[in-house]
Amino acid sequence: MSIDSGQQSNEKPPEKPLWRRFFWWPSTRLGWWAVGLMAAFVLLIFMNNTVFMQLPEVTTWRVFFLPLYAIVMLLCGFAAGVVALVAIIWKRERSVLVWLPVLSGLFVVVFLLGEFLVPH
Repeated sequence: MSIDSGQQSNEKPPEKPLWRRFFWWPSTRLGWWAVGLMAAFVLLIFMNNTVFMQLPEVTTWRVFFLPLYAIVMLLCGFAAGVVALVAIIWKRERSVLVWLPVLSGLFVVVFLLGEFLVPH
């Protein structure tokens, strides 16, 4: 027979093993946002290379549309990297899927530095 004193236990539930925290889905909302922004960035790059770069240069709307498209694409990649860093540093996100958007943000930064620092 056990006697229950009516007090709640202050014990924390057991934590996940370390390997499971790395090789699992993101556990925070910011982690999911970073993964979603990275997926959008990859999709936009794929569409840019397969659809828009195959159009003839005489297309009239291409001159106006493609620079705006490129800005949105680069902002999406940069935002994915920033949100991933915030999730990793402040929210202690450890999923590998959240570390990948950091690479897309780094890619955008290196690309922009190359565009502005290296003359064509």
